[in-house]
Amino acid sequence: MITILTVLTALAAMAAAGAAVFVLTRRPQSDATQQQIAELTRLQAEASGRMQAMGEGLSSRQAELARVLAERLEAMSSRMGQSMEATTQQTVDRLRSLHERLAVIDSAQKNLSELSMQVTSLRDVLANKQTRGAFGQARLEAIVEDGLPKGAYEFQYTLSNRSRPDCVIFLPDKRPLIVDAKFPLEAVTAYREAPSEEVRKLVAQRVRQDVGRHVTDIAEKYLIPGETQDLALMFVPSESVYADLHDGFDDVVQKAYRARVVLVSPSLLMLAIQVMQQILKDARMREAADLIRTEVTRMLDDVARLRDRVLKLQQHFDNTSEDVRQILISSDKIEKRATRIEEFDFTESGRSADAGFIPAPAPRKLEAGE
Repeated sequence: MITILTVLTALAAMAAAGAAVFVLTRRPQSDATQQQIAELTRLQAEASGRMQAMGEGLSSRQAELARVLAERLEAMSSRMGQSMEATTQQTVDRLRSLHERLAVIDSAQKNLSELSMQVTSLRDVLANKQTRGAFGQARLEAIVEDGLPKGAYEFQYTLSNRSRPDCVIFLPDKRPLIVDAKFPLEAVTAYREAPSEEVRKLVAQRVRQDVGRHVTDIAEKYLIPGETQDLALMFVPSESVYADLHDGFDDVVQKAYRARVVLVSPSLLMLAIQVMQQILKDARMREAADLIRTEVTRMLDDVARLRDRVLKLQQHFDNTSEDVRQILISSDKIEKRATRIEEFDFTESGRSADAGFIPAPAPRKLEAGE
């Protein structure tokens, strides 16, 4: 801006000088010409002054504009710095939260991996007949040990026919209740994994045969008249398998009932054990009824003796209260006599102390040897 104004001023001066030179070259002779030249000179001076004033004004405005622009740029830079700082902090917080969530996801993934390994291991266990039997036996033992006291059950108990059921529970009549944990799971697993309806029907027939054969084995080997209970329990170590049997093989369940073999899942076995625990508790209470009656009689005798002793203690309290009352009466009389002596009031029954007053003998001096 300053350069443009300088150029304009120079151009105006050069134009004025050129005009003056042109006028001088023509050598004007008249006064009018001289006056015009003076007027032109004056106008040139005024134009130069105005141009200089405009240049100074424009310079000051340019400086003010530069100052305002600098302030606004500084304010904008400050706001941009604050905004960038806040944005950076938010980004850092979000990245931290993201890392925390990623850590949680990693932990969950590890848990899922461990769970999948456990499921695979469990599948391998259930695929082997011997390990599956050990698994069912372990679940049965855990449920029985948690629900019954020691001595109320026994594992691998030997019957009179030399058979050894997985578990027996001794009821109050001393006849054991048989619980078998060897369930034929292969056919049920094949039934649940059948790819088509035709295969499912064929496998269903195998399920009926295997379960029916196992029910027959339990009834023939473990139900001994007079020695064991009239029914036995066949433990199914899976709630879903138990539900599948009841939903799709009701004829097998009814056949087991007729053979006096009851299918129980883990939850039903826990419920049955709670019932048996209450039965054993009632039986022990009936056996101890005579002892309880004897103890109650002795307790009543103790209560009667306690009542007699309390009555004796009450009598002692009554006697003590009477003695205390008499002592208080005597104390009141002594206090009254002491008060009369202190006040020299020796009247008694309305009479003066002078009537019949016998003075006490004067103390005499003791002789030697007395």
